[in-house]
Amino acid sequence: MELDFDTCRKAATSRDSRFDGVFVTAVKSTRIYCRPSCPAITPKRENVRFLPTAAAAQREGFRACLRCRPDAAPGSPDWDVRGDVVGRAMRLIADGVVDRDGVPGLAGRLGYTERHLHRMLTAEVGAGPLALARAQRAQTARVLIETTRLGLADIAFAAGFGSVRQFNDTIREIYGRTPSQMRERRTQPEVDEGVVTVRLPHRAPLHAEALLTFLGDRAVAGIDGLDEEGYHRNLRLPNGPGRATLTPREGHVAATLRLTDLRDLAPAVARCRRLFDLDADPAAVDAVLGADPALAPMVLKEEGVRVPRATDGFEIAVRAVVGQQISVAAARTVLRKLVAADAGLFPTATELLALPDEAFAMPEARRRTLRGLAAAVAEGALDLDGGGDRGETVERLKALPGIGDWTAQYTAMRALGDPDAFLPTDLGVLRGARAAGLPDTPKALAAHAERWRPWRSYAAIRLWRML
Repeated sequence: MELDFDTCRKAATSRDSRFDGVFVTAVKSTRIYCRPSCPAITPKRENVRFLPTAAAAQREGFRACLRCRPDAAPGSPDWDVRGDVVGRAMRLIADGVVDRDGVPGLAGRLGYTERHLHRMLTAEVGAGPLALARAQRAQTARVLIETTRLGLADIAFAAGFGSVRQFNDTIREIYGRTPSQMRERRTQPEVDEGVVTVRLPHRAPLHAEALLTFLGDRAVAGIDGLDEEGYHRNLRLPNGPGRATLTPREGHVAATLRLTDLRDLAPAVARCRRLFDLDADPAAVDAVLGADPALAPMVLKEEGVRVPRATDGFEIAVRAVVGQQISVAAARTVLRKLVAADAGLFPTATELLALPDEAFAMPEARRRTLRGLAAAVAEGALDLDGGGDRGETVERLKALPGIGDWTAQYTAMRALGDPDAFLPTDLGVLRGARAAGLPDTPKALAAHAERWRPWRSYAAIRLWRML
């Protein structure tokens, strides 16, 4: 990935936090790398290199700054937005696919050879899949060292390291300290076994009320819910069930994670970040939408509105099918009956196929649609959790009987994280458009929305909020 030196230098000199996660500043004289916003003294021009990721810096022998914690910066909005192979690979690596299935499993999910995937990632982000996964393991280990009472050997394996020696060497190499020395820095209070509290950073601003209202209005009893503590969400994780409580704070979202298996820390964090759209660049989004005079007042009033995404892509697709042509409240009622048989987890595609007909409180045609959707996911024809190509996935969805453009676009917006999905036929979107003085027919609104690319998903959320 080509980084313009002067642009990066200007951002780092001004300590612009909007660029945290977009690149890191590697200082050749100290062999330390930092966030652009690090408050340390600005190094001399000749001593600086700018690299696209923490993994790229670690690969070249730089240690993470213990002051600004560059490894814990928000993810790059570029990898979050992009639907190409590199963007998909970055999302799958964040979800722990390399730790679970190795590089062959990652390459298989993406449909490329291991060698070609390594070349693409190295060219774009400065590191291959193994180096990226290693950087993530180190960050997971640091969190566990500083926030839990686990023994260091247990932490090594929970973070995904193959041996205690590998764990010790990696921590010393990346942080310049031994795990025991890192534990001395622990400042958070110890909590119950299996509970980890982490800070999820984001780029300001974050309109938390918009996120919480959207998710709270669609909460299904036993699966998720909203109260004064924050948003609660049960998670189906690779090694067992978990639960997250997400509470927006100043400059970050506090996440309390209750995990059956601590190996699931990295996937849980990645899914919570995805759910709250925390890797977005709100300044870039609001600049485009705010340029439209019809949207400018709402952008000025509510800065940093995000797209509520998903921890489970299949669940969002089911919610979209259930919500066809009925109200949000009615959809919640149907979903409560659908998940009643499960102990607090949304059914998988295989489990949904096994449900009796009486569990589907809906017309027969819609029940057939849900079973067809579940069969496609169970057979591997549909990947709704970030590994599939967005355009191909939308077309495959629309090829299923009973799924039209509205359902496919809603799924693309929330399950696939497509920032440019749009629903011009949605009644709520049309009513919001009318309230904003925009065209209120599907064809005219779709034409007007071309000026909102590539952020039409965010425009749809804002139009819904007009109601």
